[in-house]
Amino acid sequence: MPSKKSPNPIDSHVGSRVRMRRMMLGMSQEKLGEHLGITFQQIQKYEKGTNRIGASRLQHIATVLQVPVSFFFEDAPPTPGAATSEGFSEDHPAAYVTSFLTSSEGLALNRAFVRIRSGQVRRRVVDLVESLADDEVA
Repeated sequence: MPSKKSPNPIDSHVGSRVRMRRMMLGMSQEKLGEHLGITFQQIQKYEKGTNRIGASRLQHIATVLQVPVSFFFEDAPPTPGAATSEGFSEDHPAAYVTSFLTSSEGLALNRAFVRIRSGQVRRRVVDLVESLADDEVA
């Protein structure tokens, strides 16, 4: 029997969304901790999903990070045993998308990309990146 319990997937997801939003705002773990009256180590544990975030604390985090609480649950993995709805909804993005968006490269690329006003230029950037990716595979 393993000595350490793995984080709950929902706790990990919520933590990754906290990290993503914090990074989008350019806020350090220390600064978020100051706003919440806790240490940056506690923020690290929340972001990794090691420690579960209580409801009142999550509400406070949402206020500090200027998002609704529901933001942290967007694209969350399904709860085991929960009924799933079939229909025309899109599949949830893969975890690698969130992982990329929370990386420093993904965040920098995203910030720069949204500053490009011309749709034509944005399309050319996408074409360039796709071309470079194709060259990597070949």
